[in-house]
Amino acid sequence: MHAEKSHFSIVRMARLLEVSRSGFYAWLTRAPSARALRAERIEAKIVWFHGESDEVSGSPRITADLRADGEIISAKTVAKTMRRLGLRGICPRRWRTTTIVDHADAYPPDAAKRAWDTGVLNRVWVGDITYLRTWQGWLYLATVIDAHSWRVIGWAIAEHMRADLVEQALQMAITLRGELPAKVVFHADRGTQYASAQITKFATDNGITRSMGRTGVCWDNAMAESFFATLKTEFYYRRVWPTKTRARLEVGAWIEDRYNRRRRHSSIGKISPVQFELQHCNQTAADQQAA
Repeated sequence: MHAEKSHFSIVRMARLLEVSRSGFYAWLTRAPSARALRAERIEAKIVWFHGESDEVSGSPRITADLRADGEIISAKTVAKTMRRLGLRGICPRRWRTTTIVDHADAYPPDAAKRAWDTGVLNRVWVGDITYLRTWQGWLYLATVIDAHSWRVIGWAIAEHMRADLVEQALQMAITLRGELPAKVVFHADRGTQYASAQITKFATDNGITRSMGRTGVCWDNAMAESFFATLKTEFYYRRVWPTKTRARLEVGAWIEDRYNRRRRHSSIGKISPVQFELQHCNQTAADQQAA
């Protein structure tokens, strides 16, 4: 009635709708209920958190954002509200195998056996290479991920996919981590770069144990594949890339800022990898002090 009062008289609308005019005027002056105010606040926060995630977060991560912001709310309520607002998360596409195998290479055994998370940082690292298409041609991204925290601790982007690309990513990971434990397993697929003499020597010189899965079995390197699916679905496929320079800069910024420091991961308690590592280090220090 309030929305149509400029087109129809209140008397006529009250008669047609079979409501009293006094009830309508009482409603106009009535203050919003606490429930209505909360619903309005929740909607505003959901819209903000969804936008802050670059419009990729679904109801589970939005629920975590709301609870971290002090709201007591169920995941079903968040999902229902997002449907009403027309907001949706983004799901990864199915991946394709891109591994190039040279059967003359020597492959180390699978030391990980899909047991990525050993409960400790710097015990299992996983790596892989993916393609990034731009208007100027292809780029190649190599990554090194700590399997306990899901943090990308090393990465390199180049116009080639030689072994140098993998070595640069590994060197970045070693530099970031500093002193390493006696055994660090670096797991990858059977790409020629990872089986090369150059990477074999680099791993030996730095005390890293190489590990490889089976050819064409994506689950044997699922963590690396999952990261690339996230990168491309939530970021790369949603933009155009006229130049290689822009792709290099923005992919690097997304990895370090969005993925490592702000994106919530369901497998580590819906917090970011950097926050998870900080909590892990604090807990380890507290346990050592207590002992």
